[in-house]
Order: sequence, then C-alpha cells, then structure tokens
Amino acid sequence: MKKLQDLIKKTKCSVSIDINNHRDYYETIEQHIEPENIEKISSDVWAKMIELDTCVSLQVYPNNPNGFYVIHHYDVEMAIDIALSDG
Repeated sequence: MKKLQDLIKKTKCSVSIDINNHRDYYETIEQHIEPENIEKISSDVWAKMIELDTCVSLQVYPNNPNGFYVIHHYDVEMAIDIALSDG
C-alpha cells in the first residue's frame, strides 16, 4: 500500500487500477487488450498474463488530465514499481 501511496503523491492527477476487467465482458485477455497495446507489453509479461488469466491495468495521469499512460501486467506491485520508475 505504501508504494501505491507514493505513486499517488508523485502524480498530479489520477491513478486508476483495473484488475481482470476482461472477465466482465466474457473475453480472454487477448480479445480485451487492443493490438497496439499488446505490442507495448514484453513477451514474458504477456505470456504470464495469459497463463494466469490475470490482467492488471494501471492508468496514470502524471502531469495533467490530458496525458496518461497505461501499464498492463499480471502483478499489481510490479505494475506500480514500473510506474514509479517512469519519471
């Protein structure tokens, strides 16, 4: 929880976390994530997401409400670590 609090303090706008949103639509992870976003996920992380059927989507608006980035991962803590290291 401390890492999440650190991320919230670091960002000027919002932080959102969705976990297994694909299940709400009866979709697989492959169906749910847009192809252009799949290209941004490392092959080992993608394989683990598929294996575990787990998708963590961390959306961060670091500087203003007009610009954001999304990290897709299978582990919440690891996704937060990546966000904390990205500037």
